[in-house]
Order: sequence, then structure tokens, then C-alpha cells
Amino acid sequence: MANTVKTLLKSVRQYKKLSLITPLFMVLEAFCECLIPFFMAKMISEDVLLQGGAMAHILKYGLILLVLAAASLTSGVLAGQFGATASCGFASNLRHDLFYKVQKFSFANVDKFSTSSLVTRLTTDVTNVQQSYQMCLRIAIRVPLQFIFAIIMSFTINARLAWIFLVIVPLLGIALIAIMRVVMPFFRRIFKKYDALNNSVQENVGGIRVVKSFVRESHETEKFNKAAGEVRDDFTKAEKILALNNPIMTLFINVAAVLISYLGARAIIQSGTLSGDFTPTELSALITYGVQILSCCMMFSMVFVMITMSLESARRITEVLNEEYDIVSPKQGVQEVKDGSVRFENVNFKYSAKANRYALSDIDLDIKSGETVGILGGTGSSKTSLIQLIPRLYDVAEGAVYVGGVNVKDYDLDVLRKEVAVVLQKNVLFSGTIKENLRWGDENATDEEIERVCKLAQADEFIRTFPDGYDTYIEQGGTNVSGGQKQRLCIARALLRKPKVLILDDSTSAVDTKTDALIRRAFAEEIPDTTKIIIAQRVTSVENADKIIVLDGGRIIACGNHDELLKTSGIYREIYEAQTKKTEKTEGGEE
Repeated sequence: MANTVKTLLKSVRQYKKLSLITPLFMVLEAFCECLIPFFMAKMISEDVLLQGGAMAHILKYGLILLVLAAASLTSGVLAGQFGATASCGFASNLRHDLFYKVQKFSFANVDKFSTSSLVTRLTTDVTNVQQSYQMCLRIAIRVPLQFIFAIIMSFTINARLAWIFLVIVPLLGIALIAIMRVVMPFFRRIFKKYDALNNSVQENVGGIRVVKSFVRESHETEKFNKAAGEVRDDFTKAEKILALNNPIMTLFINVAAVLISYLGARAIIQSGTLSGDFTPTELSALITYGVQILSCCMMFSMVFVMITMSLESARRITEVLNEEYDIVSPKQGVQEVKDGSVRFENVNFKYSAKANRYALSDIDLDIKSGETVGILGGTGSSKTSLIQLIPRLYDVAEGAVYVGGVNVKDYDLDVLRKEVAVVLQKNVLFSGTIKENLRWGDENATDEEIERVCKLAQADEFIRTFPDGYDTYIEQGGTNVSGGQKQRLCIARALLRKPKVLILDDSTSAVDTKTDALIRRAFAEEIPDTTKIIIAQRVTSVENADKIIVLDGGRIIACGNHDELLKTSGIYREIYEAQTKKTEKTEGGEE
């Protein structure tokens, strides 16, 4: 718990001063409120009122009470403003720190947390921690101070009766701790189910076209209702337990008030006079302090409920903030990629250290700078896994990958990834104009450079058919362009980076064969010095490559050019013949 708090407090930063000032004003407010009953008892003291000069006495103490009330009000307002600013700023910093941390994650780090879980931590969990932080700055500071002040003042009035509070409060504390121990497991389950709920929403909204195409709205609604129902059920159980706070608090307040009233009235009667050792005004003040003490306990129970809810949120946030980066730049990383040569040397790779088998095994491969290399293989043959090792999106388990003659682990990550452009299998465009999306490749690119790469990617033609041309707004996820158009825009974006190595991970699967051929021809003519690695399903997409690699089961089973592989690789020949619909004649002469 201490480590969790220490980690979270690092995000306070520029709001430290406000976070310290807020409790000071709360101290002043609590002090003033505790003095008010004391001076009120002095003002209406019978022995003074029965003597002369009562009006002067009332005015004197009335003025003191007025000053105390004004000071209490002012302190409370300022504490509220400062506390709100500090807590909102803290939450903003915390979200920034979380988002920054996630941006630095490797793919392996991201795989550890689901997308829906990260979204929940950035939103719901941060909000819970923010509310707890504000309550801690204000109520959690004020409550113990006001409690201590009220106890001291009650002992000043009558020590024998004040002991009632010191007996009741520990009993109340035991009850609250018992409730907390029972309710915490529920909140742990709730936040895990929140992740499942967000995942259901994310999948449904992201795949809404598929849902509607297969008329699965009712199924998705049922799945969402189940996830929401599980959250509701656990929250209901937790809230039922937490709801015991109020009746328990009320019980103790009433018991204290009855005991004070009974024992106080008895003491007054036994003294035989209204101006004896214990007076009705002192009894009134003592009851007021009793209400303050138990009100402090009531406010503490509110803090307790909020903190109980936020403890799991704090743990989940800290889990992300304390996550060790799986891949980091070396301190003195190489700052230049000399050329586009790529070499795999005795590479074995698996996605997790706990995995039973390697995704890639015994990979030895040498690609010269400027070569065009095709990669073919069936589904699950680890084609994507192979190319993700080049820009160091994952690290090898054994062996080494070299780019430009240097081990990728020795490069500064930003330098390496700027020179190795990857158009991934799942193309992603962001909200904004076409130009804004393309400038992800080079934020300083001119309009002429943008048009050039779009012509290379065969995107210029369809862009000019849009009324706004290159200023056409792309909706979130690129929903207002077709799959083929999206792929060509992503290729153009990668080309704008002017990389030494260009990787296309099945990035022309949604374009027709004519456009695919035009893209490959443009690559050969316009960027001959760039190493091009093309993962494809169609043999025609790679048959003119300098080298074609055939993968099966995470191993390279064949390597050579098109003609060589037709002669030496049965799998390659089978793929080629199936796609071109040609078969060798059988012995019977049939085709």
C-alpha cells in the first residue's frame, strides 16, 4: 500500500503547493468550528447573565463567534477551491503519466494488459483516485483534527463524561474495519468485470458492421447485458455492505447522546443548583462536541467508503506505472542506420518466456540493401512475427537481428524505427484530413512530396476524385474510405518517411491485381535503394522479387527466386499452381 501511494504521489508535481495549502485551511476551519461551542457556552453562561452587564457580555462573545464563523467559512471556501484544483490537476497528470507509459510499451508489454483494461484504468480508475485524493486533502485532514480538538474541548468541560467518546469511537472503528475487510474482495472482482464490460462495448462498436451483417444485435445485447449484470450484482452486494455504515454511525451517535444527556442531567440534579460544578450550558456544549466527534466519524466513514473503492483502482494504476519496459533504448544507442541490409542470425523467438514452443526457430537469413524480398507461407506460419523483429517491436529469445550491419538492440529505438517503415496487416488511419494522416510519416513534408508518394502508392487518382482532395476528412478508423484505399494511404504514409527498409505486411490484399502490379513497378523504379520486404498471399505479388522466402511452422523451408523455387520447393509450386489454376498433366494425359 505504501509503495502504491508513493508511486501515485509522483503525479502531483506542480500541485504540491496547493495540496499542502488545502489541509492548512482545513486545520483553521476545524479549529474555528471547535471553538464556537465553547464560546457559545461562555456567552449563555447563567452566572454571568444573572449579573449586571449581560448585554456587553453577549456583544463581546457574539463578536468572537461572528469572527470565528467568518474565519471558518472563508477557510472552508478556500480549501474547497484549492482542493478541487489540486485533485483535478493530479488526475490530469496521472492520466498523462499513464498514457505516456503506454506509449513507451513494447508489443509484449501491451499484450500483458488488454486494451479494454487500459481504457478502464485511464478513465474510471483515475476518476476514483481523483475523488479519493480530494477527500483526503479536505475531509481526511479535517476529520482527525476536528476530532482531536473536540475531544480536548470536551475534556476541558467535563473529563468524566468525555470518556464516553473515547469508549465509543474505538468500537465504531472496529465495525468500520470489519466492513472494509468484507467489501474489498467485491471491488477487486468489480474492476475486472469492468474490463470485460468495456471489452464488450469496444468489440461491438469496432465491429458494428460485422454485427449488423450477421444480424447478431440480439446476441451482442445479451452479451453486454450479462457483463453489465455481473458488475451490477457485485456492486449491489458491495453497496449493501457499505450501507451498514450509516445505521451503525447513527446508533453510536444516539447511544452517546443518550448517555451524555442522562449522566449530565444526573450530575446537574445532584449538584442541586444551575450554577454548580456542571451546568446546563456546559451540558449543551458537551452534547454539541459529542455531535461533532461522531459527525467526524460519519465523515470519516464517507472517506472510508471512497478510499475502499479507490484502493483497487490505485493498485491497477500503479500496476501500469510500475510495469518495466520490455524493450528500451541503450544509453549510448547507435544514431545512424547506414543502409537497408537485414540479417537474421540463429534466431529463435517466442512471445512469452512461459510459452512452450518457439514461434520462430532456426532463422538464418541475409537480405542485401536495396533487395526486394517476398515472404510466403500459410496462416500461422509466423510471417508477421518474423518482420516484427526487424524494427524491434519484439526482441528475439535467442540469436540476433542486424540492420545496416548493427544489432538492432544497439540502436536508439527512435532512430531504428524511423528507418524501418512498417505497413502492418491491420491498417489504421486516424481522425483528420488525408494530409494530416500522411504527415505521420514526415510532419514537415511538402504538398509535392505528399503527392509523389501517393502516386507511388497508386492513391493519388482516387484522392483527386474526392471533392476536397487531399483535405478530405478521414473519419475515425478510416470508415469513409474502402479497404483498398486505406491500404494505399498507409503505404504512402510509410513511403513519406523515406525509410531504408520498407515492410509491407500483406498490405495490398484489398487492392486488385492490376493496382498491386502498378505499386510494385513504382517501387522498383522510384525507390530502388530501399530494401523492400513484402508479405503476401498472392504469388504474383512477389514472383519478381530478388528473393522469396517460404515459411512453415515458424521455420524457413525454402529460399530463392521464383524460378528456383518452382523447381526445388513443392509447397511453393503447389501455392503457385493453385493460384494460377495450372496443374501438371497426369500420366493419362488429362489436365
